[in-house]
Amino acid sequence: MPHTDYDCNLGCPIEATLEVIGGKWKSIILYHLMEETLRFNELRRVMPEITHRMLTKQLRELEQSQLVARKVFPEVPPKVEYSLTSYGQTLHPVLSALQIWGIEHLKTSSE
Repeated sequence: MPHTDYDCNLGCPIEATLEVIGGKWKSIILYHLMEETLRFNELRRVMPEITHRMLTKQLRELEQSQLVARKVFPEVPPKVEYSLTSYGQTLHPVLSALQIWGIEHLKTSSE
């Protein structure tokens, strides 16, 4: 049953959510940043299928959405860390629910 405790004139809330965190990579990036701050190459290691260019693009978009914070340390070579903002942390229950559903789906589909 759809929830109607929001202003329908603002648009579909699911569509709004997916517009910000949808696509192949954004949810995965957010999931990995949920528990810890990671550097760019650490993200690449936990997501070996993503290209350098795509990771950069997705991180920039997540930064623009104010979900991810980018911290640059003034050293050579430059050190850059990514973490969830407090706003990004509000996605924790959403990402946890996706993880739980995914575990059950993988179990069911492998039987």
